[in-house]
Amino acid sequence: MTDIQQIRDAAEEWRVVSSETPFQGRVTGVRTDQVEMPDGSIARRDYQIHPGSVSILALDDQQRVLIVRQYRHPVRQRLWELPAGLLDVPGENPLHAAQRELYEEAHCKAGEWKVLVDFYTSPGGTDEALRLFLATDLAEAEGDRYAAHGEELEIEIARVPLAELVALVLAGELHNPTLITGTLALHAALTGAGIDALRPADSAWPARPFAGAR
Repeated sequence: MTDIQQIRDAAEEWRVVSSETPFQGRVTGVRTDQVEMPDGSIARRDYQIHPGSVSILALDDQQRVLIVRQYRHPVRQRLWELPAGLLDVPGENPLHAAQRELYEEAHCKAGEWKVLVDFYTSPGGTDEALRLFLATDLAEAEGDRYAAHGEELEIEIARVPLAELVALVLAGELHNPTLITGTLALHAALTGAGIDALRPADSAWPARPFAGAR
């Protein structure tokens, strides 16, 4: 049986014989690598290249989670999600990006921030890494509301008790992976060591190194 101390993800890179980017969009692209397998054969791997993302589980003093709903064209559904955004500014501090997204999508600010969980959104098909923050001590942001555009013009906002979100996830009523991950991770934290045991908001993130606090 594997020792529990060995249950950690580890960096590794198999030899890439050749690589090309047949498509590059405004933010993401598609890369094709020819990769040498352990038996010496060569296999083609196509995947989306992505700058990375941040998301925010904002929890108010009534144990309600702030969620937003917007249209997602690839799946032809209007999904309930957590506020989130791209790390499309090179070297940007992910905490600063998360604070901006919470303001833009919900006109909200938070006094306390922790790292809830880090994950790859779909590691078999994209290199997108996402840092999910827990934001507490919520208040309305100062100043004017962000001028939304595109899908964001149709955003709806709700606050739902955490226990109800857990039940909706397990009933198969909610499908956004970040919302599901955040909901279950927070539930695990609250029923385990507590949110004070979570990592600080400026914790190292090897998947997406950044310029640090500034």
